[in-house]
Amino acid sequence: MNILVDPDAFPLVAHRGASAEAPENTLPAFQRAAEIGIDAFEFDVRLTADDVVVVHHDPTLDRTTPLAGPLIARTLGELQRGTAIPTLDEVLGAFPAMPVLIELKEVGGQERVRDVILRHAAAGRCLVASEYHDALECFRDGRFLVGASRKDILRLMLGAATGTRPRRVSYHALSVPDRHHFLPVATRRFIDDAHTLGCPVHIWTVDDPAEASELRARGANGILTNDPARLARFGTRAGDSQTPQG
Repeated sequence: MNILVDPDAFPLVAHRGASAEAPENTLPAFQRAAEIGIDAFEFDVRLTADDVVVVHHDPTLDRTTPLAGPLIARTLGELQRGTAIPTLDEVLGAFPAMPVLIELKEVGGQERVRDVILRHAAAGRCLVASEYHDALECFRDGRFLVGASRKDILRLMLGAATGTRPRRVSYHALSVPDRHHFLPVATRRFIDDAHTLGCPVHIWTVDDPAEASELRARGANGILTNDPARLARFGTRAGDSQTPQG
């Protein structure tokens, strides 16, 4: 079973690669995470002007590259001449056995993402998620592992607060922050309800070992971190709480 959808697993997940040590969402960041022995990658995908799926978080290029303006306005050729942004093809090809959590940042382009995953025969190791419920429509045919959308997460949060947990869900895992705008999300009740539904809960983004330990004790499964080298000492598949060393 893919470790990202196993409710009995406790993976350590590299958030945009080992982004504390290398530029986020780049091949060096993913390579460093693999060297550390990470259990899975998390990364974001968007479309270029010529409809190529690339790995990049922001809608614009300004924060992480020498270029400026919207990514969607650039062709792949333009990006390759001025940035280190990889394609989804490149990442899946470079790490053919790595489980990955793919975050779709746009509703459009989901068919392109689907086609790349199928071309690499990677449906079993890819957990496809998005905050946008409609961005996941083409992945709901039974061939893919699908993460909870924002709509799904809010529904489970309401159920945890009111005791009206859904009996059945169409997703395989949840990726959530511990808190959102001071509102608790990953409460023990929320995590327990998700586990009752057979879904693991992965928490982002955690770089503090003590926080990671507390979340493990609360029942959280995956820990998404920018600094996997720092958190690797906690183990990746043991669910017991551990005391930070050093």
